[in-house]
Amino acid sequence: MDQPISDEQDEVLASRSAEGDRRAFGVLMQRHGSRLLNIAFRTLHHSDEAQDAVQETMAAAWFKIGQFDQSRELAPWLTRITLNKCRDHLRRRKVRRFFEFGSGQEHELETADETPDQSSDLESRQMLSLMEEKIATLPHSLREPFVLVTFDERSQAETAALLGISEKAVESRIYRARNKLRDAAKSFEG
Repeated sequence: MDQPISDEQDEVLASRSAEGDRRAFGVLMQRHGSRLLNIAFRTLHHSDEAQDAVQETMAAAWFKIGQFDQSRELAPWLTRITLNKCRDHLRRRKVRRFFEFGSGQEHELETADETPDQSSDLESRQMLSLMEEKIATLPHSLREPFVLVTFDERSQAETAALLGISEKAVESRIYRARNKLRDAAKSFEG
């Protein structure tokens, strides 16, 4: 008896997708979508832009799945596409800000839903919000390795391969990012 499509391994689904099987591709995107959205949100710090970046990733992956080297893992390939789409969004954001400078339009960073619940207190929500803002202000050269290792739980070797830099560079950038975030936390604590 054939196994359900949702139980197929990524490589099989990628192969079927390359042959035009939209259902197989849908399973892949469902399987990896939330992880890619998490990366995009941590990189862009704006939920609408993160969702747009992931949709663009999915569209790009669909059109390029035939070029994907099926001897490799799919997740890093999708992660690279997502990071590239996030970089595109950041570039467009800079251009928009340049042209809107002085126009009276202000941009706010979107923060996580701060609806209070019984178990969280104001101080911890404020600290979380501050950290999210500080992560968003890190230069992308520090933010990308930090997000991949900390939130996507990638190893430094995997992160180095994804970003095309050395493991030592990943280690150094994460160290610098953590120091910047630690400084922000110290200033919050007073």
